[in-house]
Amino acid sequence: MKTATEDVELPIGGMTCAACARTVERQLSHTAGVEKVSVNFATKIASVSYNPGRARIEDLVAAVQDIGYDVREGPQEIAEAAEAREVRRRLVVAAVFTIPVVILGMIERFAAIQFLLTTPVVAWSGRGFFIDAWKALKHGSANMNTLIALGTGSAFLYSVFVLATGSAGGVYFEAAAVIVVLILLGRTLEARAQGRASDSIRRLMNLQPSTARLFRDGREEEVPLADVRAGDLLIVRPGDRIPVDGVVREGVSEIDESMLTGESLPVPKEPDSKVFAGTANGTGAFRFEATGVGRDTGLARIIDIVRRAQASKAPVARLADIVSARFTVAVLAIAVVTFAVWLSVGSPRVALVNAVAVLIIACPCAMGLATPTAIMVGTGRGAAHGILIKSGEALEAAARVDTVVLDKTGTITTGRPVVTNLRASNGFDSAEVARLAAAVERWSEHPLARAIVSHAPAEGDQLEATSFRAIPGRGAEAVVEGKRVFVGRGGGGAVAVDVDGMPAGEFEIADQSRPDAAQATAELRAMGIDIWMITGDSRSAAARIAEDAGIPGAHVLAEVLPEDKELEVGRLRSEGKRVAMVGDGINDAPALARANTGIAIGAGTDVAIDAAGIVLMRPDLSGVPEALALARATLRTIRQNLFWAFGYNALAIPIAAGVLYPFTGWTLSPMIASAAMALSSVSVVANSLRLRHAR
Repeated sequence: MKTATEDVELPIGGMTCAACARTVERQLSHTAGVEKVSVNFATKIASVSYNPGRARIEDLVAAVQDIGYDVREGPQEIAEAAEAREVRRRLVVAAVFTIPVVILGMIERFAAIQFLLTTPVVAWSGRGFFIDAWKALKHGSANMNTLIALGTGSAFLYSVFVLATGSAGGVYFEAAAVIVVLILLGRTLEARAQGRASDSIRRLMNLQPSTARLFRDGREEEVPLADVRAGDLLIVRPGDRIPVDGVVREGVSEIDESMLTGESLPVPKEPDSKVFAGTANGTGAFRFEATGVGRDTGLARIIDIVRRAQASKAPVARLADIVSARFTVAVLAIAVVTFAVWLSVGSPRVALVNAVAVLIIACPCAMGLATPTAIMVGTGRGAAHGILIKSGEALEAAARVDTVVLDKTGTITTGRPVVTNLRASNGFDSAEVARLAAAVERWSEHPLARAIVSHAPAEGDQLEATSFRAIPGRGAEAVVEGKRVFVGRGGGGAVAVDVDGMPAGEFEIADQSRPDAAQATAELRAMGIDIWMITGDSRSAAARIAEDAGIPGAHVLAEVLPEDKELEVGRLRSEGKRVAMVGDGINDAPALARANTGIAIGAGTDVAIDAAGIVLMRPDLSGVPEALALARATLRTIRQNLFWAFGYNALAIPIAAGVLYPFTGWTLSPMIASAAMALSSVSVVANSLRLRHAR
């Protein structure tokens, strides 16, 4: 019997570039019992699927520590904040000592003083580069710290040699110091930008209050949120945030649920209404029964979905992973060749300068950040507008969609049938027919019955029905005011009402299109997307809804059995279409899973939501074009980032190696190289941050 796998997320400390992430990923993948692993450099998270019969979490932690990295304990945000503070502290110290070094270097005097000032910069502020490079070397790998350590170390040691021996040629103390300062500055800016990229998680986590007002034994008591249990009765005052999920038992109010749905209008709440953790109460006060606490709240599930999505990888990142795995070794080789070539045609000093420039200007970080930062910002932006994208793979698939298949009931329509017309006959008054029918149907749970009850005038509540009997496949009958009233199937899909065997009237009942359906389909067409509708309803009913929603008749798939929806989606895919299926019901789940991208309406069933790659938290179709537009914008940003990252290295490394010297007569300063390297990573993150304002 095969043991089920378990999933765990390990916060990794000590990673400074994509090569680090690749090293950790390779180490974990070779650990016994690990079946799947993905390490995200931007989020510093290792997502591991392992066989608990063959491996323990302790084994995974040990494997990471064996190669010189740490598995952090406690909240990731706290560890990252502490790490950022340490980098800033080292940056400040380095800057204080470097400024006079640069001034002295400009007048090419006082080399001994430059040495004294540069030593703490390299030995203390820059020591992390050398420690991490040594750890990597011990395990037979290399990363960005290897390049930085070699570059700064070479410049510093060469300068010490010149100073100690009195050899001809200048010193490069200022280059070594400035390199450390600029790289620490780049990491500080990068960390700040990445922090902004992950703001969405922190905002969501801050929505839930730390305490709740518990109503017990007739009195109110403020308790820590961890003490709240399902079934407890809680009190919410005006302006409070809802602490847990629950159901209103007493009182009325309006609640701002925009953090869940992206919809700014407040939602009325009354007894039996559901409320959700993290949402903001309006001016009313009420009591509610807790139904979901801790990890069972909707807010906790949203945070988990967003966190997992931000830690995932998109298929488009595979090329960057392949290149970054070999990047550092390739740069080391280029640096060696550069040194050898320039040594053969010039002085050791020129050879050293160019080799150091090659080591410093190369930036594997930009490639490692290109995809995950865009995914972080894109998924966070979506979550803020009620669009939950579950993974990078789902995001990329959504960006490529050219065909959208919409389920009808509950997706294009409200899923709540209403009476559109009532025709009375044989001398009966329409109001009387409505009252009699409502008295019978009040006993039924059928959706059509609820439509009839809702249509009845208020005085219908005064009528009582007795001897109720459901007639399977036909309808129901009961005795009302001494009359035997039958309500059931009539001709042409209408609901007939008979009183004492005489036809009294007919209800025309139909599901109604969502108010935003036509606008949503128009936006999808403007994006160049074909729209189809699929339903099990009759062709006539489907045609009416399709016309309201602006879907062409040739793209209407009617009278499709639930189990055949998946086959229709598969047929469209076999024609080369990249299909997004949008649905909300249990019978939509197979089709959602079969599509390139499954989009579940958040008001739908858990089965449909689980099968989908994207979940729309608000029950309307406007989120469909929004989700696809966001996915396209995110993929476009990823491509821009990758183009910049690859392009930067493809141009910068040859320039640093001196290929332009025969034409221009100049070579690249290591200080300029370090500034360019630092800015390359920051530019990639900054480009991703533009998604925060995507429309």
